[in-house]
Amino acid sequence: MLGSFNESASRLGLQGEVVFPFLLSLWIAWGDVRTRRIPNYLTLGSALAGLGFQLGAHGWWGLKEGCLGLVLGFVLLLLPYLLGGMGAGDVKAMAALGAWLGPWRTLLLFAYMGIAGGVMGVGVLWWRGLLMSKIHQGWTFLVNWLLLRRCGLRPRASPSPQTPGLPYGVAMALGMALLCWRGV
Repeated sequence: MLGSFNESASRLGLQGEVVFPFLLSLWIAWGDVRTRRIPNYLTLGSALAGLGFQLGAHGWWGLKEGCLGLVLGFVLLLLPYLLGGMGAGDVKAMAALGAWLGPWRTLLLFAYMGIAGGVMGVGVLWWRGLLMSKIHQGWTFLVNWLLLRRCGLRPRASPSPQTPGLPYGVAMALGMALLCWRGV
């Protein structure tokens, strides 16, 4: 049965090793949109299943690659989490997908989901009518920074209305879709 699934995926131009993580990313995105949370049972279960897959499919070398992907996925989103740009569930979900993908594909997923998240962010700001005010605010901060740094001063960011965050699980799923589509 799994052989026929992989044959069908191959006919679609997908590699079998990215199809299941893609389906997981869709589940993650659905939960993130619905509840604005990514449950621990999903991230932990996905990470363990990914490491088990790597061990079963590629042996000890695969397990090492899965562990490296898990750590890389965690580390790549740790700084944005610490700066308040995303939730801990997003970090754990990226680590879980990294266990399935290994380090190289995890790095590609990070790049693709960054692009998807940026496009989503601009789209949401435009939809809410906040795009021009955010561009103006960023431009003002940049000009002040350029002018004040010569004097040894630091500009203060002007307070702005808090904009609701994005469900970044959707950007993760879009990044996985790009990864599948590119066939890497």
